[in-house]
Amino acid sequence: MGGSTTPVPSFGAPPGSEEQSRPPLVPIAIGAVAVLVAIGLFIVFGRNRTSDTASPTAADPYASNLAITDVAMSTAANFAGQQVTYIEGKIKNSGSKTVDNALLQIVFKDSLAQIVQREQQRLMVITTREPYIDTAPLSSAPLRPGQLKEFRQTFEHVSGEWNMQLPEITVVKTSAE
Repeated sequence: MGGSTTPVPSFGAPPGSEEQSRPPLVPIAIGAVAVLVAIGLFIVFGRNRTSDTASPTAADPYASNLAITDVAMSTAANFAGQQVTYIEGKIKNSGSKTVDNALLQIVFKDSLAQIVQREQQRLMVITTREPYIDTAPLSSAPLRPGQLKEFRQTFEHVSGEWNMQLPEITVVKTSAE
């Protein structure tokens, strides 16, 4: 009886297997490198590029001859039940060339006057008033010198942070003959 030993409970790995209990360093290192690469790509490609889109690379000299006035805004539901925002106004060509294409930049801001959405759209002029309003690109009805035309821009989505004030509208590029 004197030689009976009681078994000692053993929790974890059996004695002598200390090397196997270490965490696998190679898979952890590969995972860490992959995470760092993903974060780096996100920083490079996901950063705000306002300097690239704030203004065109070269200012269009003829754009200053196009004046936008009487701007108004409205909203309506389309056939799919989505809210659509319309911006209407008038554009006058005070220069000496006929304009057959114009690119507008529309900037929506929030209550702190920070930009929440910036879009560039081709100018769409109103071509028919009765019985329905129809729009077409300026190329289908060019704007002659001294002429005034009504336009309408359509936005299917506007940022929810927009302050509901008229956005800034500027002509950034033209095609004139």
